[in-house]
Amino acid sequence: MRIAQVAPLFESVPPARYGGTERVVSWLTEELVSMGHEVTLFASGDSRTNARLISSCERALWQDVSCRETLPHHVLQVEEVLRHADEFDVVHFHCDYVHFPLVGRLQVPSVTTLHGLVHPPDHEKLFQAFPEVALVAISESQRSPLPQAAWCGTVHHGMPPGLHTYREQAGDYLLFLGRISQDKGIEQAIEIASQAHMHLKVAAKIYDEDRSYFEQTIRPIFKANENITFVGEVGGAEKNELLGNAYGLLFPVVWSEPFGLVLIEALACGTPIIAWNRGAVPEIVEHGVNGFVVDSISDAVLAVASLKHIRRRCCRRRFEERFTSRRMAERYVGLYEKRIREMERRL
Repeated sequence: MRIAQVAPLFESVPPARYGGTERVVSWLTEELVSMGHEVTLFASGDSRTNARLISSCERALWQDVSCRETLPHHVLQVEEVLRHADEFDVVHFHCDYVHFPLVGRLQVPSVTTLHGLVHPPDHEKLFQAFPEVALVAISESQRSPLPQAAWCGTVHHGMPPGLHTYREQAGDYLLFLGRISQDKGIEQAIEIASQAHMHLKVAAKIYDEDRSYFEQTIRPIFKANENITFVGEVGGAEKNELLGNAYGLLFPVVWSEPFGLVLIEALACGTPIIAWNRGAVPEIVEHGVNGFVVDSISDAVLAVASLKHIRRRCCRRRFEERFTSRRMAERYVGLYEKRIREMERRL
């Protein structure tokens, strides 16, 4: 099958450090190539892939000091996709909504994976205006606010099984991994670790919009608490070590996270999870099997004491059964074939 993958241009594919969507696009692209498909990746010029790469900008926009506006680059990227459209059997978009008005110009079927929150006041009229855009959700939770939209399927994220190292023995610290944000629950993670009398390692990126929150609220807490180690943004081997050696991962998100890549990264290492009952968490964390789904700090503290009962081998097995890149790619190929049949019936 000739497949186009259209990635956002904010980070390279894959990103050097933090960057969820671009990372998933990379895993999917490489898996499709390994399955024998002919794949073209539309992404920034500094991306690394075994697929054919077509770029409309030299480097990732968030790493390009000369870039002030990202939208013009994405408009150019969509035009580039349209120029090459007759070379593909299907086009898979991952770049939000900029292509919606142009899907009707495509003479080939397409799907669009939404990687962010679906918010009816923002999205309902948009989805109604473009019913021809076949939407893919990354969790059942993500699609639930607008179940009547043109969803053609739900595909959970998956990652290569060899990317993270399984470790049978746990370390002596809890881990918060992601980015510093009130939505991510960093304050809740600190409180859980404090009440559980556990050392907390925080490996997190700080975006500009969260800088004042970090400086005014979080940094003083770090300075006053010797049981917290702030590692900063991590990737690669350092991330693998932190995840694999953690006693447990804390994921106390206070918003409806559409997926949460760090959850399956932890499971791949055999590290159990304590997570808030929000968003896609119950679709990934099986209570009492690979972690605990809780609703309060007090319940989370009790869960820390129960982590010793979770078998790390079971965490890894659940990852292998449900969240590999091959499983993800196979499910997407099924959707591609479905869309191709639908277009053939209309012609």
